[in-house]
Amino acid sequence: MTHQLEQARHWIDGEWAAPESPGSPSTDPATGETIGTYTDGDRAVAEAAVRAAVHTFEHSGWRDDAMRRSTALHRLADAYEARTGDLIDTLCLENGKLRGEAAYEVHFIPRALRFAAGLALHDFGRVTGTKPGQQSMSIRQPVGVAGIITPWNSPAYLSVRSLAPALAAGCAAVVKMPAQAAQTARVMSEILAAVDELPRGLVNVFIESGSQGASHLVKSPHVPVISYTGSTAVGRVILADAAASLKRVGAELGGKTPHLVFADADFDAALETVVASCTVFAGQFCMTGSRVLVQDEIADRFLAALARRLEQVRPGPAADPESQIGPMIDKAAVARVDALVEEALAAGAKPLVRGGPSTDPALARGAFYHPTLLEVTDSSLPVVQEEVFGPVQVAQRFATEEEAVDLANATRYGLSACVWSRDVDRPLRVARRLDAGLISVNSWANLAVETEEGGWKGSGLGRLGGVASLDDFTEYKQITQNYL
Repeated sequence: MTHQLEQARHWIDGEWAAPESPGSPSTDPATGETIGTYTDGDRAVAEAAVRAAVHTFEHSGWRDDAMRRSTALHRLADAYEARTGDLIDTLCLENGKLRGEAAYEVHFIPRALRFAAGLALHDFGRVTGTKPGQQSMSIRQPVGVAGIITPWNSPAYLSVRSLAPALAAGCAAVVKMPAQAAQTARVMSEILAAVDELPRGLVNVFIESGSQGASHLVKSPHVPVISYTGSTAVGRVILADAAASLKRVGAELGGKTPHLVFADADFDAALETVVASCTVFAGQFCMTGSRVLVQDEIADRFLAALARRLEQVRPGPAADPESQIGPMIDKAAVARVDALVEEALAAGAKPLVRGGPSTDPALARGAFYHPTLLEVTDSSLPVVQEEVFGPVQVAQRFATEEEAVDLANATRYGLSACVWSRDVDRPLRVARRLDAGLISVNSWANLAVETEEGGWKGSGLGRLGGVASLDDFTEYKQITQNYL
């Protein structure tokens, strides 16, 4: 695939920012080659974006016209569908995703926008007769400008996952895109620019390698809500900074997804999915199946089969249809993950598969990492407790259902979990006891825009998807009237 070098710029108040010359490089993580450039943002850029969003929210009438919002969201979905191929190509080139993985990410976008378009027309309140001659009306209204801070691992969908309900609720928005996704931000902004139904300045997008602009969104009194997806460590900083103004923060943070594989599980189905849950997005996914808990009766056989499958996984770029795992985002990420693995080995972890940085000369310029499988008995090890964000799985054995639940819950994360069993009652019984926001039975990471998604414990606050996705972007107002 050939690619013309382009400069990604900020999209603010319906205009492209003046380009920097020469700009900062966007890099293909599979080859290390420059694939484009981008204009880097800062506090001043964020301030301009906030000013534009505030003005549009106050003066465009967007917040008062639900049918207008619904129509615009449908048009935006159409525009994204028209650029599906461009988005997929960009994610493969810039993000390192294999083509099927990029297509999977992109297919959620129109669906999320159309679902939000429906929500815009089905907002609700209630009227109560509080006493004779008096009624009290409870309504919901948009909070104002939403600050959306997007991660680099699934930037196309995760930006829209927050943007769609924000617009449906009647908010304006400022979207901070990370530098690693600058070219994705460019395509996204081009799509926004093509939708005439969106008022000028309603959605503003800026690109940033640092954090000055994002920090301004969090601290600005003109941005009453932040919707953040990313690491738990950064989430804590955002929550602490937002507390000064009692700002609302919706945050989907890190995860440490366990697979609970019981002896009566469909062995082959569980094995295939556990492998995929390690390799998809090169393990750079908040729901990566990073923990494999296996019942004693099948543990030897299952872990041996898992090790064989992981050893056979073939790394490679998206351009190669034979590739089974793409690159990590950069070589710094490869070094960070390998250091965590070395630390675990030094602490007593047993290497069932010792992957690591690729030694294939054909892949030497890329950020490729072969999957690793470690067996441990100590749940306190950092490799068990911390989000690795790479293709590394940690295996533990359990004897009873009670022990399986205890092991699964023994981290500070609670984003998702998977239960593998053909027993008719066990999956539901276990699911109700797991501390996680999304439970998949005999499957993994069953994401759907129509249902609420979010984490327990250290995995976040609030929900995106489903009817509850409007909650972060609306305020309740009570209006009481005497009518006699």
